[in-house]
Amino acid sequence: MKNILQKIEKFKDSNKIVISDETTELTYSQLIINAQKIGSALLDVSKRNTPIAVMLPKSTACLYSFLGVVYSGHFYVVIDDQMPLERIEKIFSGLNPVALVTNKDYQKKAESLNVPVYYLEDIFDTEINEAGLQQIRDLSIDTDPLYALYTSGSTGMPKGALLTHRNVLNYIDWVIETFDINKNTVFGSQTPFYFSMSVTDIFSTLFTGATLHIMPKKFFAFPVKLVELMNAKKVNTIYWVPSALGIFANMKVLDYVELPDLKKVMFAGEAMPTKHLNYWMDKRPDIEYANLYGPTETTDICTYYKVDRKFKNDESLPIGKHCDNCDVFILDDQNKEITEIDKQGELCARGGFLAAGYYNNPEKTQAAFMQNPLNTFYPEIMYRTGDLVKYNDRGELIYITRKDYQIKHMGYRIELGEIETAVYGLDAIKSCVVVFDDEKDKIVLVYQGKISDKEIIDGLKDKVPHYMLPNVMKKVRNMPMNQNGKIDRKYLKTNYGGL
Repeated sequence: MKNILQKIEKFKDSNKIVISDETTELTYSQLIINAQKIGSALLDVSKRNTPIAVMLPKSTACLYSFLGVVYSGHFYVVIDDQMPLERIEKIFSGLNPVALVTNKDYQKKAESLNVPVYYLEDIFDTEINEAGLQQIRDLSIDTDPLYALYTSGSTGMPKGALLTHRNVLNYIDWVIETFDINKNTVFGSQTPFYFSMSVTDIFSTLFTGATLHIMPKKFFAFPVKLVELMNAKKVNTIYWVPSALGIFANMKVLDYVELPDLKKVMFAGEAMPTKHLNYWMDKRPDIEYANLYGPTETTDICTYYKVDRKFKNDESLPIGKHCDNCDVFILDDQNKEITEIDKQGELCARGGFLAAGYYNNPEKTQAAFMQNPLNTFYPEIMYRTGDLVKYNDRGELIYITRKDYQIKHMGYRIELGEIETAVYGLDAIKSCVVVFDDEKDKIVLVYQGKISDKEIIDGLKDKVPHYMLPNVMKKVRNMPMNQNGKIDRKYLKTNYGGL
């Protein structure tokens, strides 16, 4: 199989609900017809395998727009509809999309981006061009790009991980087999569509004839209402960030309400506090729990751990072992493999889940995707995750921390350098450093300048997403320096509270 649409079209005549949001339900048949209409409208936009951006709220329309782009022979790029205009412009400067698909609610923002805009309201009635769509399909191969997801960049420039049809076909086949995803699976979707975790929800659903219900973001502030919705939709599988699951634990939701249909709970994106997992396991020991780990560059996941025992509240959960068809290994600073227990090194991955690289960014691609130093006999690309890990005495992988300044916060991968770049863009800032307090899960900004904390936050709201805003701010007269004359980041990370 060479194209994800071949998997989905098995259900083209099905009247089963495939996806729902707050206002709309779509059957598989309706989804495919809508996607083919959009694909037909986009056929002549540009040459094949060029990027088309999609800027829509998380909704049924968002999903058939993604697939419509794929039908047209292009690849889709997910744009957060709440993202500040300045950051979209940064993405577009390297992406150079040939078109933008959106609706007229975003007309003002869309028309300021200097890109041809296709509004759903205008193209939705396009007649399906079956011959044109087939011609595109005949030319496709499995290494054609499927989508690009943009992550934070250390220089202030976001970078777009480019994933292919082959990547998603390989990855989702593993997900389906490992977690028994089938036509009876009902997902309760929590993560945004611009987050790689959503790839698992979306394509596991589409490949199996399952159902995906979008859980409105606002309901997570009212977990009892969320439970009511999950029960009404008979959700039996969730794949959420630990912060969302932690709401249930912190508010002891399961003490008062039940989720009788729920059978599988998977989580990724950040470390799961064992205390929160223990609450879930105490209340629902019958559920299958799994801790998944992986960056966007491995489609979504490269290691996993099905929870098979209890842990103390102060113990770390393993990230387990490699997925099938995606091998992982640990390298030391000399690129030698580490196999010993408790010796830390950088986790690297190889295999069918690896992204093609970063779109239009050869420098970043070469820095992260490189020849496997353990193989000198033929070309073999591996990906450096930048994460430090070790083996425990069971042979399970244990996550330790990031190797560089990239962090995971609120389920998102963030380059601290991008926040610094945005802060430096404020006129009154003389100097700044952004560090991350791992224990307290807080982004800390230390700065010099005649400016207030409130003015900084107000200035950043138009530059970076809300999850990148500093949680703690410290104003200093002088920055501490190390022996090399550089700002002493290590000192600031451990001593910012005393400044």
